[in-house]
Amino acid sequence: MTREELKAAAVSMLDRAYIPYSHFPVGAALECSDGTVFTGCNIENAAYSPTLCAERVAVGKAVSEGHRDFVRIVVAGRCEDFCVPCAVCRQVLYEFAPDMEIISLNGKGEELALTLRELLPHGFGPEYLLKEE
Repeated sequence: MTREELKAAAVSMLDRAYIPYSHFPVGAALECSDGTVFTGCNIENAAYSPTLCAERVAVGKAVSEGHRDFVRIVVAGRCEDFCVPCAVCRQVLYEFAPDMEIISLNGKGEELALTLRELLPHGFGPEYLLKEE
């Protein structure tokens, strides 16, 4: 999938977002190393903490289908600034691909491309956990 097609896939998810409280749609398109793409949108909940971000929806879909090797993700919003992953999403993405590319789009379709390590420079990964002997 080309970069432009991946961006279009993320933008297409904006209209699927369930956002009755924040009215802030977010779409995501996650590309795996084999070229498979999983999309997601944010899904809000009246209790707030069960709310799912678009990025975590896409990761959940990918992992549940057996994919864990992520290359890049596009995160799209309709805001003036770039729509970057929240801290929780950064941590979830770091679990699988600390060196992946994050492409953040604003409402005009302009992009900001960073690596996940740039967004989460001291991420907590599996290497910090004690190994069973």
